[in-house]
Amino acid sequence: MSCLHVLCLRWRACLKKARDKRKEINVKDYMIENQSDLTLGRIPGQVNGQQFVIQNCKNCNIYVFDYIATINIDDCVDCNIFLGPVKSSVFIRDCKNCKIVVACQQFRTRDCSKIDVFLCCNTQPIIEASSGMKFACYQYHYPELKMQFKMAGLSVFSNNWGTIHDFSQDPDEQHYSLLPEESKVSDLIPIPSTEQFESVSVSTSQVDSVVPLTLGPRRKTSDESSLVVFFNDGRNTNSIRARQFIDQLLQNQPGIVLVQTRDITMEPNDALRVFGTENFASFVQKGAVIGLEFNGDGCIETVQSALRAFQQEQICDYFCSESRSEAEKQIEDFYNYADMQMAV
Repeated sequence: MSCLHVLCLRWRACLKKARDKRKEINVKDYMIENQSDLTLGRIPGQVNGQQFVIQNCKNCNIYVFDYIATINIDDCVDCNIFLGPVKSSVFIRDCKNCKIVVACQQFRTRDCSKIDVFLCCNTQPIIEASSGMKFACYQYHYPELKMQFKMAGLSVFSNNWGTIHDFSQDPDEQHYSLLPEESKVSDLIPIPSTEQFESVSVSTSQVDSVVPLTLGPRRKTSDESSLVVFFNDGRNTNSIRARQFIDQLLQNQPGIVLVQTRDITMEPNDALRVFGTENFASFVQKGAVIGLEFNGDGCIETVQSALRAFQQEQICDYFCSESRSEAEKQIEDFYNYADMQMAV
């Protein structure tokens, strides 16, 4: 038997396997439609990165505790919806009076009204022909969620929840706003208590949330901010170090707030422009960096002191602003670069 014939047989076997797999998928398993006054959804392992559809539902509590390829939500009214991490896009159309928690790569609404969203979005969220939209930072946790973020290819540090682009700009009308800072997910979307979800242990607290709580575009409490950047060690542990530092700092220093975070790749020339020195050129070549902006009175000194103490426990490479005048430019340069990279 020739090598070419063997390759053809293998190719046909692969095609057959792919066709058989498609036949096994029941589209109805990945749809929730035409439901009213119910609590329903999917538990971890029931979606596994497939496309999903929610449509024509009224007064329902819907929970999809799994990662999703892409999702369309159409013609839903008075619904509370939680979605696991979405690898690609979330498209919400013709919905009103809904509350949604979602993490995704792309977020878009069209012809919607009065939608409250707790959001983590790795790109700039878009609304079109929509009004009464309100946004806040994503806050959620259950045991499988961290791995689901990884499976969906989403970064918990690249969160643009408050930088909304409104396609229907109108100087006489504001189509979106921010939810009150004290808003909590559990106040708007109940934690499920039905038998279907009894195996899912949910927490909506700031401390437990997979995504760090950020101030976003809200007014800062102080004129003093600091930039902290955790560099990659080649093993991608800087995301772990960054989260550990955030938790320790905010727990010990309640006057300090986390404003914004980014997970980006940099080149040596970019590092020189942002940090003002060539000392970090080799660090940025090891992989993506995690940037954090903190704000609060005495922030520069407080963050520096906390980093020195943290370094004694967790050996890591980092950058930290050393003065208020330098910090302002460093923050502007770092996040402008991050925004340009996102737009590419």
